[in-house]
Amino acid sequence: MSERVVVAMSGGVDSSVAAALLYDQGYDVIGMTMKLWDGPETAEIGHKTCCTLDDVSDARRVAAQLGIPFYVVNFKAQFASHVMDYFTDAYRQGYTPNPCVQCNRYLKFTHLLQRARQLGARWVATGHYASVDRGEDGRYYLRRGRDANKDQSYFLFDLTQAQLHQTLLPLGQYCKGEVRALAARWQLNVAAKAESQEICFIPDGNYRTFLRTRLGPDEAQPGQMVNAAGEVLGEHQGLPFYTVGQRRGLGVAAGHPLYVTEVQPEQNVLVVGSRREAMSERCTVERLNWLRPPPVQAIHTKVQIRYRHPPVAATVEPLDGDRARLVLREPQFAVTPGQAAVFYDGETVIGGGWICREAVSDG
Repeated sequence: MSERVVVAMSGGVDSSVAAALLYDQGYDVIGMTMKLWDGPETAEIGHKTCCTLDDVSDARRVAAQLGIPFYVVNFKAQFASHVMDYFTDAYRQGYTPNPCVQCNRYLKFTHLLQRARQLGARWVATGHYASVDRGEDGRYYLRRGRDANKDQSYFLFDLTQAQLHQTLLPLGQYCKGEVRALAARWQLNVAAKAESQEICFIPDGNYRTFLRTRLGPDEAQPGQMVNAAGEVLGEHQGLPFYTVGQRRGLGVAAGHPLYVTEVQPEQNVLVVGSRREAMSERCTVERLNWLRPPPVQAIHTKVQIRYRHPPVAATVEPLDGDRARLVLREPQFAVTPGQAAVFYDGETVIGGGWICREAVSDG
């Protein structure tokens, strides 16, 4: 009897090909689309988002082509709690959130996995460009995808051993062009479909407009914009609308470019400075998740401080609890509180955590 797998189908080419590959390999495949928020029926021109009714229809058609069962599950309440509220709260507290990491851990690999188990499925599969395998020590390891330009292992660092044990990532050994070629060969209706790149619940890409609808009248008040010496340079329009490293929209004239270097919500102060002042060589990382036994002493590794950022050499020094000090070999621009710092040993994710706001320091 073939093993049953639930594939998270977004209506895009990646998840569609993931379903087709697993079906071709003999798995008992069930397609499932998560309804996460009340999005538009169709994507507007120029908006590369997902979760529209058109996307659900595309996923349903692919499932019909493959001859597999297909379901739509309503996870709007869970998504609002784990992702949209988290997104708003992070900006409220002076952080720059990463909603994709949250969605993966809590929606795809928690709530969807629970639903899969109810259907007798052993696995949940997605169209991420990464792979999972079991090491000689019995632990499950997350590896980078073969396509360096599409690798999405960064977004999956926060999965637990129990979640990885039940995860299939069939696209890990494929490049994007190969995936589109497979979709065309199988005549899937999504073979040429554009990728979704925006935050799904912000289809126009303007997160400030989204925040204005969710923040209270006293939570985004104007305040002082100062330099490192505390000299007032101007006025900001509300701290949730700024992020470390931001240059555009500051509204301050200076003899050189200015960047946000720090957000101080307790004082409602925005600190700006030169690019050099926006460089950091160390930070504290909290809420660590290790995919191998946690180190008891400092280790040398490569770290990725945000998606698409080139990995840099660093030392991870364990601290009390689930925290560590991250010391970068070379100072990096805009080490941003709220973003994930993911540790790699070659192509393998060994752990990661979340950059603290209060502990980012200048290089």
